[in-house]
Amino acid sequence: MVHELSHYISGRRVGGTSGRYSDVFDPCRGKVQSRVPLASREEVQNAVAAAEKAQPEWGAMNPQRRGRILLKFVDLVNQNMDELAALLSSEHGKTLADSKGDIQRGIEVVEFAAGAPHLMKGEFSDDAGAGIDVHSLRQPLGVVAGITPFNFPAMILLWKSGPALAAGNAFILKPSERDPSVPLRLAELYSEAGVPDGVFTVVNGDKEAVDALLEDPRVKAIGFVGSTPIAQYIYATAAAHGKRAQCFGGAKNHMVIMPDADLDMAADALIGAGYGSAGERCMAISVAVPVGEETANRLVGKLQDRIKGLKVGHSLNKDSDFGPVVAASAKDRIEGYIRSGEEEGATLLADGRGLTVEGYSDGFWIGPTLFDHVTKDMKIYREEIFGPVLSVLRAADYDEALRLCSEHEFGNGVAIFTRDGDAARDFASRVEVGMVGINVPIPVPIAYYTFGGWKASGFGDLNQHGADAFRFYTKTKTVTTRWPSGIRQGASFVMPEGS
Repeated sequence: MVHELSHYISGRRVGGTSGRYSDVFDPCRGKVQSRVPLASREEVQNAVAAAEKAQPEWGAMNPQRRGRILLKFVDLVNQNMDELAALLSSEHGKTLADSKGDIQRGIEVVEFAAGAPHLMKGEFSDDAGAGIDVHSLRQPLGVVAGITPFNFPAMILLWKSGPALAAGNAFILKPSERDPSVPLRLAELYSEAGVPDGVFTVVNGDKEAVDALLEDPRVKAIGFVGSTPIAQYIYATAAAHGKRAQCFGGAKNHMVIMPDADLDMAADALIGAGYGSAGERCMAISVAVPVGEETANRLVGKLQDRIKGLKVGHSLNKDSDFGPVVAASAKDRIEGYIRSGEEEGATLLADGRGLTVEGYSDGFWIGPTLFDHVTKDMKIYREEIFGPVLSVLRAADYDEALRLCSEHEFGNGVAIFTRDGDAARDFASRVEVGMVGINVPIPVPIAYYTFGGWKASGFGDLNQHGADAFRFYTKTKTVTTRWPSGIRQGASFVMPEGS
């Protein structure tokens, strides 16, 4: 039986009224397991009205009290971790262990955001002028919104909502329609923790819902993670409507392997970073750049050996290294890229097409795929594949490897594997990419640093989590004060100076 999902508005689950729905699949079985309502513009406007009504009381609450509520929420998430991970895996297809990692990296940001009393502090200057003091304070924006992707249905939601709520805003979430159940369950846990009704809202939908949020003047800021074309659209549309926007797009993450690198360590890192979560990560390594032919030949041999031992299977099977991709359309798209790589002359060393898993023949399966002798003009190098496809592009020397990473359209994440501290330091300083790993394959910053890519990977001047999140979700007010001293100086027609 197909289960019908809902929205979450004013502290309760609410059925859709638009009459439009989207199917939610079990990727392991390739079958519809539920359907989610797609909100109309009117439904979104009603949700915004409820959030606007609830926000002032929440925003006026002592930030320490808001922080306590967020920490109680973290406790509830941990208590329900197994349920949440199973729910996430059932709709996304990633393994249980990977789903728990998704949730854990999210709640780490909520834990950081619970430090709002410190993060919301302004500045103070005594005697900035004769008898004049100046101080600044941070205040919530009001109602803000997040549009989150299918590949991290818990983590990105928590990265955005934790700081937004801690800063005193009401938060409206438009999650991916592909895996909406975990966002709905997290909404219930926010309410259980003590977040007032209307302060955290989930509105499921498609472009109609997104446009309604973008165009509503009551929504003061929008955060987005997804593909670059949509990130560009949301950023431009938000700006046209006077909103702050923080939009993160696609990626093509490189890993440079220097001749002095520990090649077994590098090969293991590539296997995990390239094929984990079926490659459906914006920080996945999709391009290996070995420096020198000898390094390349040895690395490729080690990758081939490791690929033979990978197990693709049901997401609830503890022996599975990774599960299916999220949808039939994703499977078709990835297979199209593999055909393109063959046609353009890359050497296909491992072909993930045609994979079947016993008992789950209709699942959206793609096995680990490996290309060698890829060149930078090929489609599989230029574009984000978002699947378990790893390309090897050989570089003659370090300078060529550095140029490849820096000149690509995307600038999300990059890594270098080396034993040479000088090379690593030079690479980290010069590479034109937003997040860098040194002997770390997936350099996702910890919660109290910021996450964000450059170039076509990121739009907006503030990143996710860390201190940037509080800058994004607050507005600064500066107050200049002078108390009467009993001395009247008369009117002044000169611009005030700090003297």
